[in-house]
Amino acid sequence: MQFVFKAKDERGTTIKGVIEALNEGQALEILRKRNLVILDLKEAIGGEKGKIKISFTKEKVSSKDMVIFSRQLAVIISAGLPLVQALETLVGQTGNKYLDKIIGKIADEVRGGTRFSSSLERYPKIFDKFYVYMVRAGEVSGKLDEVLSYLADEKEKSYDLERRIKGAMIYPVFVLVTVVVIMILLLTFVIPQITSLITEGGGEIPLPTKIVISLSDFLRHKWYIILGLVGVLFIFYFFLANSSKGKPIWDRLVLKIPVFGPLFQKVSLVRFTNSLSTLIVGGIPLPQALKITADIVGNVCYQKIILETIRNVESGSSIATAFLSSPLIPKILSHSLIVGEQTGKLDEVLSKMSSFYSQEVENTLSQLVSLLEPIIIVVLGVVVGGIVLSVFMPIYQLASIQF
Repeated sequence: MQFVFKAKDERGTTIKGVIEALNEGQALEILRKRNLVILDLKEAIGGEKGKIKISFTKEKVSSKDMVIFSRQLAVIISAGLPLVQALETLVGQTGNKYLDKIIGKIADEVRGGTRFSSSLERYPKIFDKFYVYMVRAGEVSGKLDEVLSYLADEKEKSYDLERRIKGAMIYPVFVLVTVVVIMILLLTFVIPQITSLITEGGGEIPLPTKIVISLSDFLRHKWYIILGLVGVLFIFYFFLANSSKGKPIWDRLVLKIPVFGPLFQKVSLVRFTNSLSTLIVGGIPLPQALKITADIVGNVCYQKIILETIRNVESGSSIATAFLSSPLIPKILSHSLIVGEQTGKLDEVLSKMSSFYSQEVENTLSQLVSLLEPIIIVVLGVVVGGIVLSVFMPIYQLASIQF
């Protein structure tokens, strides 16, 4: 059982924390042996056990914040400072007020006798299973500073990958938004002013011009329909991407998107190989390491393959059994895993494959940007040019008739 306590130490400082005990009496005895004056003690149940709920607005911890926290904590611990003091030193130093608050709570819990990894486990939206199990391995081996430094490196790699993907998408998204804005401005402000000139001039209006005028009228007078459709699409996307029933469908669709599908496949492979390699190096048993990797791989399709692999490994089969029969796993990776198992160097093979797929992601991103730039420019020219041409066609015809 876990108990939340509030007490004063020998210096009169009020401290809070969480301890583990069989019952309340044992919890009191543990605290008294630490020369603490108990102010409050109660069982940690329900909301008290988690204590903190993370929202998606103000209370958010980014990958960059985690890199800074892990790196700073590793440096301070390696300098010889006790863990509790190291955590207290970091409060106010991460640049994220919410993370600072959580670090302060973790420091109180560790001072109260809770293991560092157990305290981290209470905040799963900040510290995932991968992070917790690596810290636990560091506690057991007595190399917590090395593990934290290693975690900082891995988090930094993950952060750099996310940043490169987002950076590659900025230009295409910017151009697409520009196209939409230009179309809206043309159809709502420019076209209505020219429409009267076109209709009053008489003569037959070309079909492209009729289409543009109809679009302009629809956008100006029935804009709420478009807004409603956008809302429906957003809700549909949210259901697919986040619900337990919709996410498997969404993840399968994502992998089949032309051009982008192979990129997302490689990103999932990077997460799988890198995470599993790190966990094996940390001394986590293979079935447990695979289970943790399945939780953080980020795609349900790959998660199912890994869960099937766990069953194969526990029954004595090769780790590559499920991979060999899956079209989502490249043959080179499956055969490399077999070699890693046979030579006893599975972690090294996974690390090399992670580097290989990271480079593949980098190459794919470069090719994607190079391919999208001319396509988007052509689309922009065709859309804007088509609208302008459809407007000036009847004006040109009127001018020809008059002369």
